[in-house]
Amino acid sequence: MKICMVGEGAFARKHLDALACIDGIEVATIVGGVAKDTEDLARDRGIAHWTTDLDKGLSQPDVEAAILTSPTPIHADQAVQVMRAGKHVLIEIPMADSLADAERVVQVQKETGMVAMVNHVRRFNPSHQWVHNRIKTGELTIQHLVVETYFFRRTNMNALGQPRSWTDHLLWHHACHTVDLFQYQTGEPPVDIYALSGPHHPELGIAMDMSIGMKTASGILCTQSMSFNNDGPLGTFFRYICDNGTYIARYDELVDGKQQPIDVSNVDVSLNGVELCDREFFASIREGRTPGTSVEQCLPAMQTLDRLEKVLK
Repeated sequence: MKICMVGEGAFARKHLDALACIDGIEVATIVGGVAKDTEDLARDRGIAHWTTDLDKGLSQPDVEAAILTSPTPIHADQAVQVMRAGKHVLIEIPMADSLADAERVVQVQKETGMVAMVNHVRRFNPSHQWVHNRIKTGELTIQHLVVETYFFRRTNMNALGQPRSWTDHLLWHHACHTVDLFQYQTGEPPVDIYALSGPHHPELGIAMDMSIGMKTASGILCTQSMSFNNDGPLGTFFRYICDNGTYIARYDELVDGKQQPIDVSNVDVSLNGVELCDREFFASIREGRTPGTSVEQCLPAMQTLDRLEKVLK
């Protein structure tokens, strides 16, 4: 299967690393936003074609699908463009930075019938899968999901230390992971929500600190603290406080409440959540089925984010 990689930044590289582990996939072209960076990445990875024009990338011979790792504000427009071109699409989280754009993506998917999936990677991380499997068997019930998302981003730089052409967002990106995961793990939408934000950065124009809370009808709580002001350690930590133990997930790794490692090597075919997401995308195309995190399945998270944004306003 020949695909088009859209984006030349840190997450394009994560997906390229993952794709190298999956048989039968060829990256035929890279579509980037900065010509030199795109050319350099294509050369480094041995990819024959590169361009800054999405239409040209999608029109390369036998390209069937695209992975979007481009800036969040153009995810929706590009996803629509890819589907209208008759190609399947995997969109890096979030699928959009507004509910209206997310609804548009879902509508175009229904119109075109293309496979359209969002990389809600937390569902695929072996650590979260381990917890989910035990919830399904009744071994665990979540009482409170406590999430810390901490980065140091007082300047507009990306994960590679390079200037960004767009501005990241605590609610529409980082909270999106938690909102979707909470609804996925509990099987319930939140009935009660709250959101608080600190002062906006004078240059970036975004809230640098934020907290959100959710409660399901059965009484399960979720609390998330987020900051772009935190000077290490960096990343996101999920603490599952359950009726039968406490478990702390950090990306693909899992420990219990006493910091003892839990073996998740047998959860899935890989220990890399991004790779597992990519595998599901290609499998759903080949099998002609709905993927595990289709745009429609991820829409409830966007609806909750819209509710939270209204609270903040």
